[in-house]
Amino acid sequence: MNVLSVIHGSDARAERFSGVVHDEGHELDEWSLAWSTPPPRPLDDYDAVLVFGGAMHADQDDRHPWLRDENLFLQRLLDRHVPTLGVCLGAQLLAKAAQGGVRPAPEPEIGWHEVELTDAGAADPVLGHLPQRFTAFQWHYYTYDVPAGAVELARSRVCTQAFRLGDTVWGVQFHPEATEEQIAGWLATDGFNEGVDVERVAAETSERIREWNGHGRALCAAFLEAAERAIVRA
Repeated sequence: MNVLSVIHGSDARAERFSGVVHDEGHELDEWSLAWSTPPPRPLDDYDAVLVFGGAMHADQDDRHPWLRDENLFLQRLLDRHVPTLGVCLGAQLLAKAAQGGVRPAPEPEIGWHEVELTDAGAADPVLGHLPQRFTAFQWHYYTYDVPAGAVELARSRVCTQAFRLGDTVWGVQFHPEATEEQIAGWLATDGFNEGVDVERVAAETSERIREWNGHGRALCAAFLEAAERAIVRA
């Protein structure tokens, strides 16, 4: 498959997912609508799309006008039933494209937080590869409403954590793609400014990252398998 990675900044890329895509025998291209350049291939040539995080918020079209173009792009993916997985901001943008609300969360989740699958999540072909309860790495201030017609797959104490829309679209609020190096970069550039206990999060990351990367690999591989099945059905 040809897989497109949509990014919103240089510090929130495919990371661990990149290796999974290549190990599964697929091609991965990277693109950002903020670049004001065409994607590496015509958009209709992509069989699956990954939409990652970013420092901006999903409702900041006034500050980042290209978000309006991205909303139209994501709506096109939804209309065409292109297999798509959104992560953090990417999940919020997918929810927004599907007419779900986006807004500040009751409180931010930065660091390692417990997540629990719903019954639908445990049975889901993608999220079902994760444990019923797991501790996930998160870095977000916003949340989303589960779009009409979508199924909630996971929750934390603070907000919804995952959904599936139809048979081809998933969104996760946590960061299954994150590597220890990436998290260290976020802590170094933003952690102190945002009041994060940098040393505590770094220590917990060191303890948890191996298992977490295993969960991320399983989730990404399951999404790619679901995308392949969708292509066969089409």
